[in-house]
Amino acid sequence: MPGSPVPSKLTLPASFKWGVSTAAYQIEGAVAEDGRGPSIWDLFGRQAGRIANGDTGDVACDHYHRYKEDVALMRRLGAQVYRFSVAWPRVLPQGRGQANSLGLDFYDRLIDEVLRSGIEPWLCLYHWDLPQALDDLGGWQNRDIALWFADYAALIARRYGDRVRHFATFNEPNVCTLFGYGMGWNAPGIANRRSFLQAAHHVNLAHGEAVRTLRTTAPGALLGAIYNRQACLPISSAPQDAVAAGILDACWNRLYADPQCLAEYPPELAEGLQEFVQPGDMARIAQPIDWLGLNHYCPIYARADPGPLGFAWADAPTDVPLTGVGWRIDPEAFRNEIIGTHRRYKLPVYITENGYGAHETLDAAGGVNDPGRIAYFATYLKALEEAAASGADVRGYFLWSILDNLEWGAGFASRFGIVYVDYATQKRVPKASFDWFAELIRAQQK
Repeated sequence: MPGSPVPSKLTLPASFKWGVSTAAYQIEGAVAEDGRGPSIWDLFGRQAGRIANGDTGDVACDHYHRYKEDVALMRRLGAQVYRFSVAWPRVLPQGRGQANSLGLDFYDRLIDEVLRSGIEPWLCLYHWDLPQALDDLGGWQNRDIALWFADYAALIARRYGDRVRHFATFNEPNVCTLFGYGMGWNAPGIANRRSFLQAAHHVNLAHGEAVRTLRTTAPGALLGAIYNRQACLPISSAPQDAVAAGILDACWNRLYADPQCLAEYPPELAEGLQEFVQPGDMARIAQPIDWLGLNHYCPIYARADPGPLGFAWADAPTDVPLTGVGWRIDPEAFRNEIIGTHRRYKLPVYITENGYGAHETLDAAGGVNDPGRIAYFATYLKALEEAAASGADVRGYFLWSILDNLEWGAGFASRFGIVYVDYATQKRVPKASFDWFAELIRAQQK
């Protein structure tokens, strides 16, 4: 890897965990096999213009059939931990009621393969693929979903709790609710402030009910939740853009972790939420958790907007370093977020997603040399080291992602993997960053 920074041992605890993350809908495929029911993303992706290039998760990385090959890549990498999600509609096609034994069997096989490879499985219950049958009943806008989710959590804990010791309730509830119900960018494609706040409150209730259920059903397991936290910046020096950035911060960074960990909602959103909050709700939501998952990529930007949300999303300025998909590169923001998250919530922090997206193709030699991604990892991991030196209790790093995959609305063209996936053939090709990250993991064990 000429010109790439050479991995060196970082000053981190010997118990620090190194691994990778994925999500069911982004990699599994097999959407109509072995009794899986449709998810909101199956229907959303078939609507014209919803996903770039008309891509869908119908096949994705075909992980459902190729999971052994993918776990072998994780073993070759030296991963110690693997965070994955269960597809709710694969194990409960109607979202509730009769479980699908073939779907449950798949995760048995996956978990056992991960364990045989000397890797620890971390299971996330929800990474955005709500069963369509529940969406037909109102989805996250229906208050009853909190108990449906708890029943689903109980099923998963009973089945896998003998082998899985770390469970997360939700991955990035801010994204699936704000983009899915407030802005219409993600499934189910609703753009309504009231729907967004209603969905957010019910997600928070579902989190609390699931934690309480998991405590009973998987005693001894370590429970957490995964939040995407990123600095929200005004796109200009105009005062109205600063106000917009503050509202985005409330919606993005505080609407979930604050009620779940601190039993309080952001004051900026209290008036809109009061319609949905019933007596006793905050106590139901704020169930103690054992660890906090932090997903972080870059600062995000807001501009003033007269619409009901009070802000509009703004692209990053072009005069700052950007990834191949236009996201700002700012390791200092990463360091500050780790420190700030630990101080605010006083929980052990695991970096459950961090990575670099680009538009890549195989070179003439059939490989992918990705120095930009390697440089990104080198600087961001240095920032993580600095955060730990400042007193932040950060205990692990899960890279996003082991494989190129369906990056939601961006489709397959946006590649975050350290393994290139040729979607026409499903061939896996480790990139230069794969070898670099493997060497970095080995360096920590010397």
